[in-house]
Amino acid sequence: MSSSSRSNGLRVQIALLAVLVVVAIAIVVLLVVRGGDDEPAAGSAGNGAASISEGVDSEAGPLEFLARRIDGDPLALGDVDAPVVMVEYSDYRCPFCGKFSRDTEPELIDKYVDEGLLRLEWRDFPNFGPQSELAARAGRAAADQDRFWEFNSLVYEDTPETGHRDLTEDILVEYAEKAGVPDLDRFREDMNSDRYDEAITADVTEALSFGATGTPTFSVHGIPMVGAQPTGTFLQLIDEALG
Repeated sequence: MSSSSRSNGLRVQIALLAVLVVVAIAIVVLLVVRGGDDEPAAGSAGNGAASISEGVDSEAGPLEFLARRIDGDPLALGDVDAPVVMVEYSDYRCPFCGKFSRDTEPELIDKYVDEGLLRLEWRDFPNFGPQSELAARAGRAAADQDRFWEFNSLVYEDTPETGHRDLTEDILVEYAEKAGVPDLDRFREDMNSDRYDEAITADVTEALSFGATGTPTFSVHGIPMVGAQPTGTFLQLIDEALG
């Protein structure tokens, strides 16, 4: 199967998921409206909220359940038991994601991640066409060779302030080489396969499920945040979560 065909397949999956999420939200709204002052029906928003809140720290925000805390996850940075988790939904061609990566992420790593206070968890949310989807696969191909964060940072170093730069197969291989990915032939093969599509689609589904529409979108200790906010905004939110 060609790279173009795989990209088309992934786009179809994501489009279908978006439709399903909209339909699901509409059903929930309909159930709530019909329920009126009665007890919520099974599967309604009321019961869903109750199940989500179980086991979640009372001081955490409503999206705390998004934190996966998978030990050994190559797309995560920081202690698995860190008191605060930041989940980031991003696109490698998103200029504001690049701004966050360059201006804010290094300070968060230095001040919180390295001290065991914060865990960063990456989610793919390819928003800007086939090259975004290819880049998402490339990031995971780099992760399979233990070079995810090196690759991630290098790509974002060159992200423009506006617009969406080209991320072709050859350009992504160049970044992989700079990041120290040891087997570039394997990287290229993995990037052009469909082996990551299920995981990428799962990330997109997760983002759509709570209403995310663009990148970057964050959950900081369960509190949603949209866009490359000033670094001070992130620092304040994390400090408050740490108590």
